Amino acid sequence: MTDIQLTANAAKRVATIAAKQSKPAVLRLAVEGGGCAGFNYKFALGEPETGDTATITDGVQLVVDPISLDLVRGSAVDFVEDMGGSAFKVTNPNAASGCGCGSSFSI
Repeated sequence: MTDIQLTANAAKRVATIAAKQSKPAVLRLAVEGGGCAGFNYKFALGEPETGDTATITDGVQLVVDPISLDLVRGSAVDFVEDMGGSAFKVTNPNAASGCGCGSSFSI
């Protein structure tokens, strides 16, 4: 199993955002305590750091720090657009439950 995946749709969106901001196409996924379910996903453009796990899709890099990786291992990061808006979405097989907004989860 791959540690973490970035879908082609998410990679395309990261590349677009990075180009507009004149930044490298590197999406950092981190997990923080909080949110309505216990943990929150945090996304930011950034640079790879020592110890990060990285995956590359269509030239776009997704990086995750070692502590966060323990909580999201096996996940896929996608970019979805629907009637409610558009957002990056994490499909996390480790999450026991989530919240309605999809940005927080519990283990």
